Amino acid sequence: MIKRIFTSVAIVSAVLGCVVSAYAWGVWGHNKINRGAILALPQQMGMFFYNHADYITEESTAPDIRKYTMNDKEEFPRHYINLESYNYTNPAGMPRTIEEARSKYGKDSVDKFGSLPWTIQEMMDKLTAAMKAKNRAEILFLAANLGHYIADAHMPLHTSVNHDGQLTGQKGIHSLWESQLPEQFGKNYSLYADVHYIDNIEKATWDIIDSSHSLVTPLLYNDRKLRKDKPTEMLYKIGTTGQPEKNKYGQLTFSYDYAHVYHELLGGMVENQLRAAVSATASFWYTAWVNAGKPDLTSLDPKYLTDRNKKFYLEDIAYWKKGKVSGYKVIYEYQ
Repeated sequence: MIKRIFTSVAIVSAVLGCVVSAYAWGVWGHNKINRGAILALPQQMGMFFYNHADYITEESTAPDIRKYTMNDKEEFPRHYINLESYNYTNPAGMPRTIEEARSKYGKDSVDKFGSLPWTIQEMMDKLTAAMKAKNRAEILFLAANLGHYIADAHMPLHTSVNHDGQLTGQKGIHSLWESQLPEQFGKNYSLYADVHYIDNIEKATWDIIDSSHSLVTPLLYNDRKLRKDKPTEMLYKIGTTGQPEKNKYGQLTFSYDYAHVYHELLGGMVENQLRAAVSATASFWYTAWVNAGKPDLTSLDPKYLTDRNKKFYLEDIAYWKKGKVSGYKVIYEYQ
């Protein structure tokens, strides 16, 4: 049986097991977003990305590995922005670049408050340059990592100082929203999304941040309303010891009933944000390619690789048009 041939720099599963996803979409979400974005691309550039689908999918969690496993201090602020700490009111009042932010607030404050939108803009500049230079390794690395940061920007709590409900007595809400809910209910999501050229990267980035931040209040409100006065056994999945169970990363597992009701109260919020992240990731990649002059990326791969994968690419596109993303080993945190 002929199988897909992908080039891949594998992320060792043992290393993945060390990643704590308390401050980012879980592995399930990041993998789905990057994989879906590959299929959303126009075939002229999408075929090249598809040839490297395994790498781009696996590398979607690399920034978290740098942050938690490698303890890269420079990596931490790239994943979030605490808008309240910047006295945020609207995008117009925010610095345009990381340099402007550091000049206004000081580097230490920016490192503390977060630099996610400026990180996205910097990564876009680098990806565009890599595509112009037709630097295969740089294109793949930057595209995969950019997808991670764009995904983070679509997680509402990445925009708030109350990132895990710790200020409102809602500890655990972060991993519940971003990991447990999509893992348990994501099989029914449609992640089919459009791709488009972005005229203004800065505006598009801040539109994502602003839109995500607007969801913080309903996200927290519905959880706070639901968990009020509920005993532990109604909130969490209880193990054989009589204590709440934890997943393999040490995070409390909410009961299925609680997660289900909360998911319903959110009215499609998680699915919508995942789909929006797929669209934005594909659109940022596509815009970098257009701005680079639409280079022929497939020329960077051996012809046999593209020829052999084309059949499977078209099959996966057909499946993708039904809203489904598959073709790789899914890693679960709550199974």
